[in-house]
Amino acid sequence: MNSEQVIHVGDHARITLTEYGDPVGMPVIFCHGWPSSCTMAELTDDAAREVGVRIISPDRPGISGSALQKERKLLDWPPLLESVVDCLGIGEFRMLAISGGAPYAFVTALAMPARVGAIAVVSGVPPIHELGDHDGLLPLHRWMLALYRMRPELLRTCFHAARPFISMRASIRVARGLVRLLQPCDAESLRDSAAFNACFESQRRAWRGSAEGVMMDAKIYAEPWGFALENIDVPVRLWHGRKDRTFSVRLAEAVARRLPNCTAHYVDNAGHYSLPIRNMRRILADLIAIGSGD
Repeated sequence: MNSEQVIHVGDHARITLTEYGDPVGMPVIFCHGWPSSCTMAELTDDAAREVGVRIISPDRPGISGSALQKERKLLDWPPLLESVVDCLGIGEFRMLAISGGAPYAFVTALAMPARVGAIAVVSGVPPIHELGDHDGLLPLHRWMLALYRMRPELLRTCFHAARPFISMRASIRVARGLVRLLQPCDAESLRDSAAFNACFESQRRAWRGSAEGVMMDAKIYAEPWGFALENIDVPVRLWHGRKDRTFSVRLAEAVARRLPNCTAHYVDNAGHYSLPIRNMRRILADLIAIGSGD
């Protein structure tokens, strides 16, 4: 794993990040999933080196070493990220979002269209607040949404109660045992130790920061995003597995129809985890080729 950097922006904001791939390659901001943290981008390292991409992966506020930003909204993210890329001396960049990182890529593309050359969204979360029903969501997510709306304090208590266990190293052994309950395509991909650690050690790292930070990050998904997908003009590559059980492919298809400049790839025999694990080189190569004339 690459060394962690700390970027101080404004009077109190502190963002931790890690970098992967080619240090002189095309800059791509990685938006990690939930519950996760910046080291999830380890999934990209080998592929990014091969295709010449510099991956910059920040922790969102309240995650691991990044300072908590109380009552933050999704629209608060672009100014913070803009300060981070300015500190790094980066002008134009592209974005890669996995799962829960999707709204962060979308809102940045909307806020900074002159700097965001393109975005790739992989196994992305849809705007849940706008859904007519939750049938296409993982049952655990449906349960958390119901609890958030009816008993938010109880949900907070559950998060705080879960933190001591999930942040322990022993939780990784439990997660390894539970992998066999996933879709066969996902379970097979996660037998690779590097891929497994990128996905699940990054989750443990997020919980080590604070339960409040993880819950604040989760709250973003249950609330209105504050903008319409139809207003995003930046080129979008949307990748989704047809066997994704976390967010069904029909939800991804609905998102793709709303984006004015979107090319969608629906991958057979791919689930929520196996899609990025198996296809990262293809995803990155496609992302950096947008607008290059290739």
